[in-house]
Amino acid sequence: MSKSLTGKVAVVTGGSIGIGFATARAFRDAGAQVFITGRRKDALDAAAAELGPAVTGVVCDVSVPSDLDAFYSTVRDQAGRIDVLVANAGIGTAAPFGEVTEELIDSVFATNVKGAIFTVQKALPLLSANASVILTGSTATTRPSLGLEVYAASKAAIRNLARGWALSSRAHGFRVNVVSPGGTRTPGLFELVPSEVLKQAEGEVPLGRLAEPEEIAAVTTFLASDASSFVNGAEFFADGGYAQV
Repeated sequence: MSKSLTGKVAVVTGGSIGIGFATARAFRDAGAQVFITGRRKDALDAAAAELGPAVTGVVCDVSVPSDLDAFYSTVRDQAGRIDVLVANAGIGTAAPFGEVTEELIDSVFATNVKGAIFTVQKALPLLSANASVILTGSTATTRPSLGLEVYAASKAAIRNLARGWALSSRAHGFRVNVVSPGGTRTPGLFELVPSEVLKQAEGEVPLGRLAEPEEIAAVTTFLASDASSFVNGAEFFADGGYAQV
């Protein structure tokens, strides 16, 4: 097994389940010391226990700046720096156009956009030279589904944040990229999308199936490693071709 992240300190927000959990496990297996966040203590504790002593879980809601301050204080005290930062925490809420509420908009954008901004901004003092910052996007930015337009808009913002932040790479000493998954077999997707809709979605993927979280984590691990040292401002689609053809 490649140890491409040996000696690196990595942060993965939203690391309790799904893609975030698979990413934390992949980073651990690649040799990194990993810090994960989650809003639910029970799920976070279970994830940290399964991943073992190389992974530390800290309860944190990324939409609350003071939570991020406390989280980064823990990272500073225990590791002193961040070499890899994955702003992965996100939520999706479905509502048909015409039934979108102010509360839905505030909730989705608070976590997916505001949360991503402050996850990166508050990490700046801890980022090491040539740190890799990775944002979790979505194929919804180019192929939004009915009822998920607000979610798609929040992920479109993520792509443009990465473009803008890439221009700051020289000044801040990091590089930033986006991993945009297609439909992935996670608890969040299963809760959000009815099974019959998922079955139809599988048929629209050129590879004929949904992704496994580990397949998304593999792309993120590449971007976290020195093998991608000259990749900056890019978006990597891991979607089986769904948004490509």
